[in-house]
Amino acid sequence: MKQSFIQNLFAERIGGSNYGKNDTLYKFEKIKRAKLAAVKNSPNLTLIDLGIGEPDSHAEPQIIDTLYQEALKPLNRGYADNGCQEFKDAVALFMFKTFGVSLNPESQIIHSIGSKAALSSLPASFINPGDVVLMTSPGYPVFGTHARYYGGEVYNLPLIESNSYLPDLESIPSHILKKAKILVLNYPNNPTGASANSQFYIDVIAWAKANNIIIVQDAAYAPLTFEGSPPLSILQTPGAMDVAVELHSISKSFNMTGWRLGWVCGNPLIIKAYGDIKDNTDSGQFLPIQKAAAKALAQPEIIHKTAAKYERRMDLLIGVLNKLGFNATKPNAGFFLYCKSPKSATKDSVTTSFNTAEEFSHWLIHNTLISTVPWDDSGPHVRFSVTFQAKDQNEEKAIINEIADRLIGYEFEF
Repeated sequence: MKQSFIQNLFAERIGGSNYGKNDTLYKFEKIKRAKLAAVKNSPNLTLIDLGIGEPDSHAEPQIIDTLYQEALKPLNRGYADNGCQEFKDAVALFMFKTFGVSLNPESQIIHSIGSKAALSSLPASFINPGDVVLMTSPGYPVFGTHARYYGGEVYNLPLIESNSYLPDLESIPSHILKKAKILVLNYPNNPTGASANSQFYIDVIAWAKANNIIIVQDAAYAPLTFEGSPPLSILQTPGAMDVAVELHSISKSFNMTGWRLGWVCGNPLIIKAYGDIKDNTDSGQFLPIQKAAAKALAQPEIIHKTAAKYERRMDLLIGVLNKLGFNATKPNAGFFLYCKSPKSATKDSVTTSFNTAEEFSHWLIHNTLISTVPWDDSGPHVRFSVTFQAKDQNEEKAIINEIADRLIGYEFEF
């Protein structure tokens, strides 16, 4: 078949004339295919999916009812543009009650169609060819992907256990620092589960001011804290409003993943720039969704119930993994558990070695029908998520016991 002229018209940012010719499979597509194959080969065994990074519960009935009632109103059918006042006011109250952060709804808060939309649009406001974005590794790559689209460069800062999975800012070479414009953070972190502390935020704000660098902090998991720990916002730090914005999401805390709504808050000049980009990229999220989210934000008990569920499951899973030889440490928030990947697994005198976390993860799927997500960016690690499907506490315990049953008898070497 003759090659279409279209093949030569693709932008270089997505591969140029070679677009679509690379048959390399990316990590999550490999996992998806491995799961399908494992289920087909073991039809009598149920897949236990510890890789899904989204809430397993449905939004609360009163939130769904608010969406329905608001959708009936003709006034809510139009474009939302840069957000409705009701949602911005609800965000301001939520940020004050949850974090003690005072924000002006008019100049320091703007809604986003989810955190991903904000991370993909913000680079358009700042990145010119040759500019550098500082990002953590492992981490969520969207901001960096779009920075590259604009001709920018990404410099990765490894997150390692010995530094509490915080970036070593002093390790950045001077020639990189001179070109850097933005530092992207994500705490509580995906995938490591690590949380930042007040001192880190104090230090990073001072560092950003000294080096004329903007901070974008993705706080999607921030309210979901364990053991009664108060949630932390970078905007609580003196001086943060001068250099930082923080991204929040209703997805994780309120079980509203597919609703696609969040907000960006903080420095008013950055908020204004994001709003100008939004004017040219979207027409705002559906108003009834914003109003339903405003209803959710006024009910912190939803967050407390959700966090308690994840903490309960986390305790159960850690108990099983550590009995098997893993060195799993409970995070302070969120629903991800990040552990070193084993080097080998032995059962009935048969040993299987793993050179990477990806090899271990695929072995786990094929041999036990337990799905996880491998991360080899900063040493071989595997991420477990406690968002598996379970209708009550009894089923939670049954699933964790089933995990133990499937792994018992294996001797893991680390």
